[in-house]
Amino acid sequence: MDEIFAHWVHGLPLIALFGIIAVCLYVLSRGADLLVDEAVALSIRAGISRMIIGATIISIGTTLPEASVSVMSAISGDPDLALGNVVGSIICDTGLILGIAALIGPIPLEPGIVNRQGWIQFGSGLILVLCSIPYADPGSAFTTGGRLPRFAGIAFVTMLLFYLWYSMRWAKTSEVPGIQPETPATGYLSILFKISFGIAVVIVSSKILIPAVQETALRLSIPKAIIAATLVAFGTSLPEFVTAITAVRKGYGEIALGNIIGADILNVLFVAGLSAAVTPGGLLASSEFFTLLFPAMMTILIVFRVGIALSENTLKRPFGALLLGIYIAITILSYWTL
Repeated sequence: MDEIFAHWVHGLPLIALFGIIAVCLYVLSRGADLLVDEAVALSIRAGISRMIIGATIISIGTTLPEASVSVMSAISGDPDLALGNVVGSIICDTGLILGIAALIGPIPLEPGIVNRQGWIQFGSGLILVLCSIPYADPGSAFTTGGRLPRFAGIAFVTMLLFYLWYSMRWAKTSEVPGIQPETPATGYLSILFKISFGIAVVIVSSKILIPAVQETALRLSIPKAIIAATLVAFGTSLPEFVTAITAVRKGYGEIALGNIIGADILNVLFVAGLSAAVTPGGLLASSEFFTLLFPAMMTILIVFRVGIALSENTLKRPFGALLLGIYIAITILSYWTL
């Protein structure tokens, strides 16, 4: 699909590209509005925490771009790109997106839920690293790299099913602060349809927006290296970004936080797991993963866990600035060393 959109925008005049960008940005915002509003309606209707809704249903939808890119990369014989997309998305989600979201406004915490989901988030990142180590010669990881084997991918997908099942069980037994007894007039099917439609609008408009922006940047003589380091890397995380910012702006920061935590978990169990499961040789983890990318991912996940532990009931702006600063430092270091 990406290649189709890229080919389509290539022959358009510059004024048309500006028009497409404007329309896509508007449609993205409207799709995110619908997605957040219906997520809140589902939370109220089912009596389930908004964070759980963000960490499961919304995260599954917004993670689909990462899944499509990684799985197709693995099938087409480029499995190292698949794993790179997973690790890069976790760094981007937790550092850039959550950092900006916290800067826009304080994000409320539901301590019991955020700790439980947060430890799963941290554990998912850790198990990804541990499963990629070449245990026959661990030292070679820093020179020749390692591999996420196929059986680990199958195990990840199995763990994903248990994670989703247990999340919904926890949701039914958790006390949900702030949920009012009044329920929306619309039924579950209507709400789920609108959520699905909102997710589809966000993803499709993102798929059109990124090639249009890339083509516009090239026409304006912006260097390709800059485009690759910013637009391409950010492209698959755009649904999470738009959803998180919209949720915070509407006063539903729990959805933003749940979406980011859930997306990180799904990037490992769903995206990396499915990509490795469909690749006979597993996903290649080059030496750069062990010298930079894995340490960077674990650093930002550790900082996030410490920040949650030190926060009381709210993620405040200084913590958002810290996450964003770490993301910027990791990005600079990546292009300084690689």
